[in-house]
Amino acid sequence: MSNLFDTLKAKMSGESKRVVFPEALDERILTAVSKLGAEGLITPVLVGNKEKIEQKATEVGVDISTSDILDPADYEALDEMVESFVERRKGKATDEQARDILQSGNYFGTMLVYMGKADGLVSGAVHSTADTVRPALQIIKTKPGIKKTSGVFIMVREEEKYVFADCAINISPDSKDLAEIALASADTAALFDIDPKVAMLSFSTKGSAKSPETERVSEAVELAKQQNSDLLIDGEFQFDAAFVPSVAEKKAPNSPLKGKANTFIFPSLEAGNIGYKIAQRLGNFDAVGPVLQGLNQPVNDLSRGCNSDDVYKLAIITAAQSL
Repeated sequence: MSNLFDTLKAKMSGESKRVVFPEALDERILTAVSKLGAEGLITPVLVGNKEKIEQKATEVGVDISTSDILDPADYEALDEMVESFVERRKGKATDEQARDILQSGNYFGTMLVYMGKADGLVSGAVHSTADTVRPALQIIKTKPGIKKTSGVFIMVREEEKYVFADCAINISPDSKDLAEIALASADTAALFDIDPKVAMLSFSTKGSAKSPETERVSEAVELAKQQNSDLLIDGEFQFDAAFVPSVAEKKAPNSPLKGKANTFIFPSLEAGNIGYKIAQRLGNFDAVGPVLQGLNQPVNDLSRGCNSDDVYKLAIITAAQSL
């Protein structure tokens, strides 16, 4: 696990990325922010009342002196932010409504990222996933060619690193969604110094079973290849055919993956969520994430059951995504 974050830190050296934390009164956030600030990797941007945040930091016993604190109630560039928000929402909010909406830490923080005043945002320690992701989808939006964001876990065990997707967002992706998830996951793999070898998973290997479910996966493979002909991707595969060379030799002898996949695209959220938790609990892998992908600028969602170390790690990932 330490090697994973050492790699990201090395990439970030000298960059001093600004990461927004809308939940600045949470003890876990302040503890992580103190560590990040002390290391000089990231400039934390805390959202809220300066006096209350500093008082809470004193109570927790942490130093947040390297952080910027911005309060939506008296933000000097609020007029500019309101104007930008109204324009971005294309008439879905008046100036008055925008001023009210931007008092929300998540909306205010997301606008800071959108306007280039910060490089990424981490939320979710207190808020729901919907409260974190909705502002990002409305304001930052997805990259060209990608209609939906998705969530990956980086599965780490000693020197082993794998990407599992989508394990967080899309319940029943269609073939186009799966192709998008595969392409975005390959980019995420590269961020973590994983040379992406992408397997599209199913209960069938190369037509061993035929159903709308298997055909949806095989169609996604072709769509992904059309969009990125250089990507090493194949499917549909049962997991063993994607991961075990001896099984691949029997079940898919002509596949370029040859049982050496490292980036696994599950056919549904149900399968992905079950899969990563089995690897985590039975395989003793550390599950880093979920890391949201496909957005124009990085926004990431914490679990409400997170600890300060989870906040610290996700902030590093968020900063690295912005490089």
